[in-house]
Amino acid sequence: MQTSNESNLELSIVLPCLNEVMTLAPCIEKAKIALQKNKIQGEIIIADNGSTDGSQKLARQLGAKVVDVKQKGYGAALMGGIAVANGSLIIMGDADDSYDFSSIYPIVEELRKGNQLVMGCRMPRGGGKIMPGAMPWKHRWIGNPILSTIGRIFFKSNVVDFHCGLRGFHKSAFDEMNLKTTGMEFASEMVIKATLLKMKISQTPITLYKDGRDRPPHLRSWRDGWRHLRFMLLFSPKWLFLTPGILLVIIGLFLTLLLLKSPIHLGEVVLDTNTLLFSSISMIIGFQLIYFSFFTKIFTKSVGLLPNEVNTKYIDIFSNLEIGILTGLSFVVIGFALLVKSILYWKHYKFGIISYPDSLRMVIPAAMMLALGFQIIFGSFFINVLKLPHK
Repeated sequence: MQTSNESNLELSIVLPCLNEVMTLAPCIEKAKIALQKNKIQGEIIIADNGSTDGSQKLARQLGAKVVDVKQKGYGAALMGGIAVANGSLIIMGDADDSYDFSSIYPIVEELRKGNQLVMGCRMPRGGGKIMPGAMPWKHRWIGNPILSTIGRIFFKSNVVDFHCGLRGFHKSAFDEMNLKTTGMEFASEMVIKATLLKMKISQTPITLYKDGRDRPPHLRSWRDGWRHLRFMLLFSPKWLFLTPGILLVIIGLFLTLLLLKSPIHLGEVVLDTNTLLFSSISMIIGFQLIYFSFFTKIFTKSVGLLPNEVNTKYIDIFSNLEIGILTGLSFVVIGFALLVKSILYWKHYKFGIISYPDSLRMVIPAAMMLALGFQIIFGSFFINVLKLPHK
């Protein structure tokens, strides 16, 4: 299995472990079979996350390398195991005996062909197979399909099974990904980063078996599903903020321009200043969302969540401080002019009771333009604060 010269190892099989004494032995034995049968120079690493059931002792007895990872979490355990791996290729998989490690050679073949990330696919639509009782119905028919579809749409990925725990990659590619998350969302981050970095990704069908545990899995369906969704949303400010923001601005601007002069009659329905108020609020919220997309993109890139290779030039165009200040001031000037006009209109009524629809048709746009102006000015300042160089 493992040669005396660890620098010559081709493959490291890394299994995260937390109290898996019941299933660890078959996983290690199957991994040994794969290495021996296919004459692969490799090693088996158990990344233990604080087991109290003797998993570490058993793993050592079976010839695996054990690394103790103090930081809790699925992603933390895997990163700890991969950090000490000597193989140029890595295959990771769960230690619950739900994956047949004796059948991992197709993944190795794909990696040898030059694919930087090879995803196992459990789902039948990708050629995989799920044995009876191996996957809860809510995961098979709701969670996994929805989250994987969102991932494919948001990041233009072709991966069918975003959350398959059995996957392989080149260690050099893993280093380039610079993964940060320590929980279950580690699985999503890997696929997203590889896609954004335009790495060569392939998929191979696998079979998912019912795990051999006598206890519930560490995975918490709703909590971890939300963590995956939250991560994908935060990683894609285009869909979370930018697209809704642009739609709100377009709708708000369209209605505002129509209602500036007079009400809109749609049969017996009349759209007037109440609609004008909401259309103005729509524009303000839309602008806020657009800026939030800029803030998120810059932040995720600065802390290493977003690869440096990802293009953010369109943000730079809109985040020039001087241009932002001048644009914001122009909005403020227009808003102030409309406010002065509304005050003069009020003066015509000797600052008493006035015709509300007519006055609101000036006051609402004035307030909107003032709000947008200051929002643009201070948003530009904040973007430039986020862009300040730091370690």
